[in-house]
Amino acid sequence: MPVHTIVAFAAGLVILWVLCKILSFPVKVIGKLIVNALLGAVVLFLFNLIGGFFGLSIPINALSAIITGILGVPGVILLLIFQMIL
Repeated sequence: MPVHTIVAFAAGLVILWVLCKILSFPVKVIGKLIVNALLGAVVLFLFNLIGGFFGLSIPINALSAIITGILGVPGVILLLIFQMIL
């Protein structure tokens, strides 16, 4: 097997590996965002369940779920402040 064939094959493997790394990063970020949004929706549901006794509720939609999923408890507090202001 000629040397240039081996070098071309190795270069192709390196390029393929780099492309896989580049393309897998956004998929991981998007997957993490989806998981956080689902956890945020669960937190909002539990907050609405308990907050209903005190007259507090936050509507569950994609934006509020993502904010709560990313920020956690401070996100719930932020949504409550936004709801009181608006």
